[in-house]
Amino acid sequence: MIVRDAVFDWMRRRELTTLFGNPGSTELPMLDGFPFRYVLGLQEAVVTGMADGYAAVTGRPALVNLHTGPGVGNAMGAILGAAANRTPLIVTAGQQTREMLAIEPLLTNVEATTLPRPAVKWACEPARPQDVPAALERAYLIANTPPRGPVFLSLPMDDFDAPCAGPVALRRVGCSAVPSLGELARRLDAAANPVLVVGAEAGWAAAVELAEHRGLPVWEAPLEGRLGFPHDHPYFQGQLPPAIAPLAAQLAGHDLVLVAGAPVFRYYPHVPGPYLPQGATLVQLTADPDEAARAPVGEAIVCDPGPALATLAKLCAGGTTRPRPRPAPAALPEEGGMSAAAVMDALAQGAPPDTIWFNESPSNRPAFHDRIRPGLPGSFYFAAGGGLGYGLSAAVGAGLAAQSPEPGHRRPIVAVLGDGSAQYAITALWTAAAHQVPVTFVVLSNREYGVLKWFAGGRSVPGLDIPGLDVTTIARGYGVPARRVATPADLADAVRDGCASGAPVLVEAPIL
Repeated sequence: MIVRDAVFDWMRRRELTTLFGNPGSTELPMLDGFPFRYVLGLQEAVVTGMADGYAAVTGRPALVNLHTGPGVGNAMGAILGAAANRTPLIVTAGQQTREMLAIEPLLTNVEATTLPRPAVKWACEPARPQDVPAALERAYLIANTPPRGPVFLSLPMDDFDAPCAGPVALRRVGCSAVPSLGELARRLDAAANPVLVVGAEAGWAAAVELAEHRGLPVWEAPLEGRLGFPHDHPYFQGQLPPAIAPLAAQLAGHDLVLVAGAPVFRYYPHVPGPYLPQGATLVQLTADPDEAARAPVGEAIVCDPGPALATLAKLCAGGTTRPRPRPAPAALPEEGGMSAAAVMDALAQGAPPDTIWFNESPSNRPAFHDRIRPGLPGSFYFAAGGGLGYGLSAAVGAGLAAQSPEPGHRRPIVAVLGDGSAQYAITALWTAAAHQVPVTFVVLSNREYGVLKWFAGGRSVPGLDIPGLDVTTIARGYGVPARRVATPADLADAVRDGCASGAPVLVEAPIL
């Protein structure tokens, strides 16, 4: 057996038979006779974003193949996003031949394992060609062990024709420790007004169980990239603001803040003030020791948050809380475009209840969360790392997963994008058209970087307007049918039709 055969055998047994890539000369030896599905993206950040969305929907690690140092450089923003999203990606990149590495010829990835750090959990260039299959298995286990995240392998191009001993053994690594929680349960019972703050890693069913049993109001931690709790649940209060003083003010009146599966907290911008309201204490449940150590306030218990919340539900006394009312439908403007609230009302009306939502319209995110309340696990995705380019590309990756024969993956997908945000990954439309990926892309056009104008306040700052974009023409150029709508009713109809089409569709909606 040669290394290439052992790698293909490992991919087959691990059921990692979809590879996202943009090949260069250093990757061609790995791909010789490739027997599985290769998903081509036209730029490496898009490739990585698609893999992120695919892994999010399947719940399993995804494989990414980049072109040596320049390809990794192009993808770094998306790798940083995958790290913030806790996405298990196995990122591989070609490397020059071992025989020439010492003289650093063209396309040598100098210090290859340093380049992607600190965005990856582990980076390796195997010492010998024969070590490549075992390195891939180790990468799989590390990527998939809490806290999950991307890993990186640099693979010299002449490794794949080298002989090796045979198939690599598959292993399993578990993490199931649940600490003693009796003291925390007693504190929850004794608290006059406790509150639960959930993140993406909270453990959906366990968070619901504890909230309903103990009667806890539930907030979502700021800027989470995944749902940890159903947004249509009557105990759900909304999303906490991502700034120190406003967040503490939002939690005023609570004497015990239980944070599960989220950092304490993800802040931006800097609005100084107390971290907690007066008289409140905080306990964090997290699987990430570093996340526990860097929290500015409170206590932390390093554990798997889901089982910990399920244990607390069994130990705590019961209680009740008040449901959160829904907002009234948005008033429609007389002319000049639609308000954010009206757009989100239309999207909620047009999309099926089991829709998977991707959001990368930063200035309209509060309206999205207020008006669209997904209630199923795996229903919402956002770039927790703060970079742009994730929404469009990750939605395409999710759509590829939706083409899977597994029924749980075949759900309608709607990507809500700003017209500026969409440009960061616009080439992903080509992949969507090439594979007929079932995604409805809704581009909210205001011809500006709206969120940056909000941040700028009264400052005079250049570069915040982007006139001249024609996103429907661009989409058609990549092979995606596109239309422009002007009213909420037309938008709701377009989204309804797009979700039913089973193909990629782009809808442009002007927004105030």
